[in-house]
Amino acid sequence: MNYLKRTINIALALPLIMGASHAVIAADEGVRISTTSQGLASPADTTAERKSSRDEYGALETSGDRNTTARTGGQQKTSGNEMRTPNTDFWFYTADVELFTDRDRDGYYAGIDLLFDADTYYDVAEVYAVIYLSYEYGPWNEYAETDNFTIFGASSGDEYIVETDLVAGYPTGHYDILIELYDAYDNAFVAEIGPEDTSELSLLPLEDSTRDAPGPVTTQVVVSSGGGGSLGWFLLLGLAAAGAVSRKG
Repeated sequence: MNYLKRTINIALALPLIMGASHAVIAADEGVRISTTSQGLASPADTTAERKSSRDEYGALETSGDRNTTARTGGQQKTSGNEMRTPNTDFWFYTADVELFTDRDRDGYYAGIDLLFDADTYYDVAEVYAVIYLSYEYGPWNEYAETDNFTIFGASSGDEYIVETDLVAGYPTGHYDILIELYDAYDNAFVAEIGPEDTSELSLLPLEDSTRDAPGPVTTQVVVSSGGGGSLGWFLLLGLAAAGAVSRKG
């Protein structure tokens, strides 16, 4: 007796379709969205919570010159500090990155855990950092800015952490990170560290969380029937009816 096998793939992917639609909307609106928490790596008050924020920026720039950034190119908080020349009294000792959140297991991550240690010739200085991403060696796009924080000479006890979840507007690809340091007193650019200084900040496999979604879940039903297959079709109709009733319940 010959048997006819029919395989039906029922896709249960409505939530994923909705998530994809949100990503399309964000792209159409030209918006990059991320959430960031920040603070000292070892705060004096161990009970202190890191500050969190939800940030929105313009569409990701993917082509153009990345030798300068918007801040050092003349768009700093105050005028008169447009020179990109670093101040030799400030420098970065180190910067480290750990990536997290890869739900679809494709090797691209939606989370960035960035730790850096800035040092100074002075005993004490108040500074802040502006952090950028470059997509596939494109121009620098700002994605985070820290609060003012204090550094103490060349101490290692003032390391700073910036943890970011990329929510929307960041296509799948390889990114570099640039950190610029500014004097909180007059907003002068004083130091930077980037992919040319350490490989920790180069070629990071990233994508936003709307692209980091597991594939659709499918249920496979295999039906075998003989002859004309009328019994098989009745069974298929019964399964479809049962599924409709369960959804209504």
